[in-house]
Amino acid sequence: MTTSEYDSLRPPEPAGGRRRRDGRRRRRTGQAGADGSREMPMVPEAEFTSYYGRPVVKPAPWGHDIAAYLFLGGVAGGSALLAAGGQLTGQDTLRRNCRLAAISAVGVGAAALVHDRGRPERFLNMLRTIKLTSPMSVGSWILSAFSAGAGVAAAAEFDRMTGERLPLGPLRPVLHAVEGLAGLEAAAFAPPLAAYTAVLLADTATPTWNAARDELPFVFVSSASLAAAGLAMITTPVAETAPARKLAVLGVIGDLVATEVMRRRMDPVAAEPLHEGRSGALLRLSEALAVAGGIGTLLGGRRRGVAATAGLALVAASALTRLGIFEAGIHSAKDPRYTIEPQKRRLAARRAAGITDDSITTAG
Repeated sequence: MTTSEYDSLRPPEPAGGRRRRDGRRRRRTGQAGADGSREMPMVPEAEFTSYYGRPVVKPAPWGHDIAAYLFLGGVAGGSALLAAGGQLTGQDTLRRNCRLAAISAVGVGAAALVHDRGRPERFLNMLRTIKLTSPMSVGSWILSAFSAGAGVAAAAEFDRMTGERLPLGPLRPVLHAVEGLAGLEAAAFAPPLAAYTAVLLADTATPTWNAARDELPFVFVSSASLAAAGLAMITTPVAETAPARKLAVLGVIGDLVATEVMRRRMDPVAAEPLHEGRSGALLRLSEALAVAGGIGTLLGGRRRGVAATAGLALVAASALTRLGIFEAGIHSAKDPRYTIEPQKRRLAARRAAGITDDSITTAG
């Protein structure tokens, strides 16, 4: 007899009784329950779960390479902004360190993105056209435009660091002539680079990510500010880190406020993975590190050791924020409860508001 994995869920057959050829059971005259009052239900009572407990939505096929890219993209974007600030204010060390941080972060992040896709040509295929309704398509162009400007600016810095020994020939004057414009071009694409990954997550059907779609970009931009400012405080002398310290304090305030607003405005069930389990622990630790880094920046940011320690806490807080949100979304997609309960609550709210004539409230 052929069986399947779902046969274990079928209720046991009642004892006694023989089946006729048409599959129905013969009834005995005078037997208790012959009127059907004691028939065993063949299907379990309907609950909020999905078909045999299977996920309602398919989890995003992304590994931790994408989580790393989410973090590194924020580092690159924030560093490019700080580099432009150093360029405009004449703080050469800050400009140099942030330009090198930007190109390093975007390079490693792009490598992680390509590795997750499996084949490099898949990324190049995204550049054959631009689709404004696709966060993936728009994000590929943002990443490419940012990388071009950041690469030119970093090449000029590296040429100076090596005593102009790069084999550039007649291109050297051109490189140094356009490095300022290239740095500003990268800074222009820095905010979109830091924010588009949040739009990319929220555009999926993953319950927790989708429920946070309005606030998640603000969380990611604030998190990028933490990472870039913290990295600058680690690598740059305190005499030139005043812009980084200011960005760090603003980033901490923005991160805490945006995260709290996001949690309050989300459906309570969809927000559960942000509070519970491994992802909840990561986000709580992230908040603690952000607060500690912000206090250290305010009270001791002008001392080298304190500034470096506070910067390290801010970088770690940013990384844990991205990882915690990433894992919360993956977890919410695997449990049908996070999809079905918010749907039922939204349906009840629409009906309570008197909306009863659309396809959502009349279905079923």
